[in-house]
Amino acid sequence: MKNTVIKEIKINNKILQIVHGDITLEDVDAIVNPANSRLQHGGGIAGAIVRRGGAIIQQESNKIGFVPTGNATVTSAGSLSAKYIIHVVGPIWGQGNEASNMERAVNSVLKQAKLLSIKSITIPAISSGIFGYPTEKACDIIWKTVLSSIRGTTSLPALFRFCAIDRQTVEAFLKASEA
Repeated sequence: MKNTVIKEIKINNKILQIVHGDITLEDVDAIVNPANSRLQHGGGIAGAIVRRGGAIIQQESNKIGFVPTGNATVTSAGSLSAKYIIHVVGPIWGQGNEASNMERAVNSVLKQAKLLSIKSITIPAISSGIFGYPTEKACDIIWKTVLSSIRGTTSLPALFRFCAIDRQTVEAFLKASEA
């Protein structure tokens, strides 16, 4: 499956793209991995990243250890095209403060992106898988948080890609982009 840009928007010299495809195939500086707090990458996007990128990603994650909800950390991307993986622990739906924790998680990703001085990043629908966050709500907060940051600083990547392998999540990102 080849990744396909469904929509592109330019804002403040930044390009935002909604992409239908496999995040592990993204050719960007960093991809975002929606991780659990123990950084054990067994299933979902995290599992796919390690299967395609290699055991080194899990080994580096094991050295980091625990990451609290709303925080992000970085490893190499192993044999993936990306240089880095920004692992972020998003909120589990039903544990309270989901919206503020999601916003904090996205801002943690953006902080890591600034520290790495990356030019391009791909972000999935954080927490919308096993963590149970409703996809439309997750995509809306992710999109709005990135948009707000773009309007506030120039030190962010020039290219943001919002990637989903399933059409439902692509549609949720599209809806968020139109709000």
